Amino acid sequence: MNKSQKILIGAGAGVLALAAVAAIAGPMIYRDVIAAPAADAPSLASDESDGGEENSESDAAVAQLDPRFLVGDWSVADGSEAGYRVDEVLNGTDVTVTGRTDDVTGSFTIDDTGLTLEAAELTVDVASIETDSSNRDEYFRSEALRTDEFPEATFVLSDPVTLESAPASGDIVQTEATGELTIAGQTQTVTAETEVRSDGETAEIAGSIPITFSDFGVEAPNLGFVSVEDSGAVEFQLTASKS
Repeated sequence: MNKSQKILIGAGAGVLALAAVAAIAGPMIYRDVIAAPAADAPSLASDESDGGEENSESDAAVAQLDPRFLVGDWSVADGSEAGYRVDEVLNGTDVTVTGRTDDVTGSFTIDDTGLTLEAAELTVDVASIETDSSNRDEYFRSEALRTDEFPEATFVLSDPVTLESAPASGDIVQTEATGELTIAGQTQTVTAETEVRSDGETAEIAGSIPITFSDFGVEAPNLGFVSVEDSGAVEFQLTASKS
C-alpha cells in the first residue's frame, strides 16, 4: 500500500468518525445550544418580603380577604397565556418543547359565599400557538391539531371548587379543578392542578392539565429521526379581573 492510499484511507476513517460523532452529539447540541429553552412551568412565585416576624403577622391580619369582595363574575385579562408542553425524541435525545399564545379569553363566576367557583370557561386560539420553530408550528396546525377545522380549544368547569375559608390577600392557594377539555373537536374529562392568588380586585391562576394526545384524536408525529411523545400537558398562566 502506497503513501497516497494510506492518506486516503486515513481521511475516510476520519470523515466516518466525525459523522458518527455528529450523529451522536448533534441532537444534544441542538437541545443545549440551538433550540430555544423550554418555557418555565406555570407557577405563582411568592412575593413575601422578609420584613420581620412582627410586621409579617400584622400584614397578614390586615390583608385577610373578605369573601364578599370575591363574589360575582371575573374575566380573563391582558397578560394571560396558554399552550402546551411536550417531549420530542430527536435521534434518541429528549428535547422539551413548549408552545404559547396570549390569545386566551374566558370567565369565572364566584357564588354568593365568595368561597366557591361555580362556573368557569376558557377558550384558547390554538391556531396562534407558537414554538421556536415555524416548521413545527405549521405541522401541528395543519396535521396534528387541524386548526383550519378546529381553531380553538376550550375548558369548561364541570364540578364546583370550594375553599374552606378565604385566604389572606396575596396567599397562594393550591387546588384542583375538574372539567371538560375540548381539543381538535374531541372532549375529555380532565383535572387541572392549579395555583390561585388574589387581592380581591385581580386574581392570578396558574396550572397544567396532563393529557394523552391520542385521547383527543391527535396523532403524535413520528418522522423517524424525530418523534413526539403521545403524552404532554396543557398549561396556562392567567390574570383575571372583576367584570
